[in-house]
Amino acid sequence: MHWLFLLIYILIIAGFLLLGFLVFVAYKMAKPPRQVEDWTPRDFGFEYRDIEFTTEDGLKLSGWWIDNGSDKTVIPLHGYTRSRWDDVYMKPLTEFLLKEGYNVLTFDFRAHGKSEGKYTGVGEEEIKDVRAAVEWLKNNQPEKAKGVALIGFSMGAIVTIRSLADVPEVCCGVADSPPIYMDKTSARSLTYFANLPQWLYSLVKPFSGLFGGIPGDTITYSERVKKPLLLIAGEKDPLVMVEEVKEFYERNRKVNPDVELWVTDAAHVRTLKFHPEEWKAKVGEFLRKYL
Repeated sequence: MHWLFLLIYILIIAGFLLLGFLVFVAYKMAKPPRQVEDWTPRDFGFEYRDIEFTTEDGLKLSGWWIDNGSDKTVIPLHGYTRSRWDDVYMKPLTEFLLKEGYNVLTFDFRAHGKSEGKYTGVGEEEIKDVRAAVEWLKNNQPEKAKGVALIGFSMGAIVTIRSLADVPEVCCGVADSPPIYMDKTSARSLTYFANLPQWLYSLVKPFSGLFGGIPGDTITYSERVKKPLLLIAGEKDPLVMVEEVKEFYERNRKVNPDVELWVTDAAHVRTLKFHPEEWKAKVGEFLRKYL
């Protein structure tokens, strides 16, 4: 009998430890580290303004406004755990857009960089951030808002796709490495970001609601997006399978004659890094055609 009570006690303690671990993992997924660096657009010869704007749910977001004398503005959207200071794609993208002659409005999503927010919405809540950025542009630089495009990476690509359906002012968008099925990408991210097994996600997911939850699948927007969209997928992407992006493309092309798919041999959001000239040529042509 003594051993039975001891076994029960050990199982109870183990259960509490497992519960605590699962809650901790869900918390860490919802509260990414903040990336803040020291480079600015001035490093490649462009003046800028520090700006702040407030979302409809009351969060102050921090960003840069770079006036390049154009009536067309591009808004780059970073991925999960990154910020406007990301140097893999945000820095080269910002420089590229400015040299192409566009204005750039770049900012940190909620719970990233210098923006307010306790937890990330991993694409679900961030459409409010895009709406706030567009409203700032319309109210403060109306002559610069005659054409507004989005270029998003990973989480930012999710928001790009959603914005094409839900933000009227956005006329076209580029979605690089967009997660299509959130449960699948979230499970893979446990391995990618934390070296944990994918099967653990099924145990972590029920606790995600404590910190904002997991967004719906991007595939549900495949019948709603009817504006020009360039999808970029990488064959070596460990988070988003090419087949998933192709599925979105095949569904979307039935209602959207202006959707394009470009498949490369790169890993997640790495096409710009490893094929910079091809990426710039493809995206540059897309923007000249639709923006």
